[in-house]
Amino acid sequence: MARALGFLLGVLVWIWLRTLRLRVIDRSGASDERPWVLVFWHGTQVPLVAWKRRRRTAVMVSFSRDGELQSGVMRVNGMHVVRGSSSRGGARALVAMVRAMRAGDDAAFAVDGPRGPLGVVHPGALACARHVGGVLVPMGSASTPAKVLRRAWDQMALPLPFARAVVVVGPPLPATATEAEVAAAIDAANGEALGFLTEEVRCEGSLRSR
Repeated sequence: MARALGFLLGVLVWIWLRTLRLRVIDRSGASDERPWVLVFWHGTQVPLVAWKRRRRTAVMVSFSRDGELQSGVMRVNGMHVVRGSSSRGGARALVAMVRAMRAGDDAAFAVDGPRGPLGVVHPGALACARHVGGVLVPMGSASTPAKVLRRAWDQMALPLPFARAVVVVGPPLPATATEAEVAAAIDAANGEALGFLTEEVRCEGSLRSR
C-alpha cells in the first residue's frame, strides 16, 4: 500500500514541479566529469528536484514508513533510491551509494539529515566524495509563494503551484573540504538563491506598477 501511495504521490509531485517558474543559476562548471556529490540542507530540497540533473542521481532514503512514500516520489522523479540512514543500515547504504557512483551515478545528500540538527553537516556525503574521487557541489534554493512547515524540524519550504523558484548550483569543493567549508558553501548558495528571487519579485512588481 505504501509503495502504491508513494507512486501516486510521485506523479502528483512530478506534475506540481512542472508548474514552477524555475530559474537555475549554475556556477558548477558542468564540464567536470568527476562524480558529483550534491549537498544541501533539509527543507530546501523541493525546488532542487525540479532541476534537470546531468546524469542519474542516487539518494539515500530511510527505512521508515515515510521513507517508503519518499522512495516512490524519488523514483517517479528520476532518482536512484538507496535505502538506509545514519541510524539504521547506514554503513551498508553508504557502500551502496559509493557503488552507484562508481557505476556512473552522481549522488545527493541533505547533509544535516535525517534528524538534524538543522544546518549541521554530517560526514556521510564527504566520505562518499573521498571514496570515489569526486567533488562536493553545494546547492541552494528559494521560492515564493511557499508554505513553510514551521512545526517540522527542518522547516520544509513547499513552493505553491506556479510559484517562482530559484535554484543555485554552487562552485564545486574538493572532497577534502571540511564540514565547516561545506556548510558555508551551502549557506552561500541559499543566500544567492534568495537574492536572485528577491530581485526577480522586485522587478516584476515594478513592471506591474507602471
